[in-house]
Amino acid sequence: MSLRKHGRPVHGIVLLDKPEGMTSNRALQTVRRLFQARKAGHTGSLDPFATGMLPICLGEATKTAAFMLDADKAYRATLRLGQATETGDTEGQVVREMAVPALSELEIESVLRSFIGEIRQIPPMYSALKHQGQPLYKLAREGKTVKRRPRTVQVRELRLLGRDATSLEFEVRCSKGTYIRTLAEDIGASMGSCAHLVALRRLFVQPFEADSMVSLEQLESDAATGALAARLLPVDEGLRGWPRLELGPEDAERFMHGNAQIRVKADGRRVRVYGPQDKLLGLAEGDARGALKVLRVFLVGAS
Repeated sequence: MSLRKHGRPVHGIVLLDKPEGMTSNRALQTVRRLFQARKAGHTGSLDPFATGMLPICLGEATKTAAFMLDADKAYRATLRLGQATETGDTEGQVVREMAVPALSELEIESVLRSFIGEIRQIPPMYSALKHQGQPLYKLAREGKTVKRRPRTVQVRELRLLGRDATSLEFEVRCSKGTYIRTLAEDIGASMGSCAHLVALRRLFVQPFEADSMVSLEQLESDAATGALAARLLPVDEGLRGWPRLELGPEDAERFMHGNAQIRVKADGRRVRVYGPQDKLLGLAEGDARGALKVLRVFLVGAS
């Protein structure tokens, strides 16, 4: 998702700690307004009731957003047993109630372990996935249900943090495309009941660290004191796991014009491309013939 408006050429990444009750799009627009940025986008939405890390890309950093969507994410969540809602979280009406079995902690741990690894999920109707051009959530609000294909996702870690008679708190690290609401519902079913999420916080999006997040209140304070620039991470910070490739002046000029005839040893890898004076030029991928395929060209400094 991106916005092209009048504004300043601001380039970089802000790790917003999205507040509860705000849509990801509204959070994006608020950050863009504070920076007076010409262009902005985010790397994967959070539900309105959820909080936590929402990487927001400004200016040329929006060209990295599509590549960051593949990153693992981690969440802290609380599910309530015995009640299912139409949305899978607190925003929907209760549609089913069931008794909650008296399971021991060892039994609960066994259920959670069964979800670690490769699992299949059916995306919820209340999601942004599209069916014949329409977001599923719009169809759901009209009372419609359509068949959704199961998706394979990876749960890397799933750890119980606490429990009481009707709720479980857990942390999960998972691959892209994992619906934590669906995970909570499936955990409830495996425990012989039903469930929905009552709290959800995204702890981090790889490769970013949780302590790099900033709240809207902090950004508003920084805007008032002229200190916003210090909150910007480098344009390619989300891809710091990609190797660096440094080009000389002639090849750098070719790269900036999209010339794919640059011969380098990139071994088929995706790389971050730099020119003289450590200038970030863009992203590329080496092909089997040793040529450099240009993926993105960055115009940092363009007005």
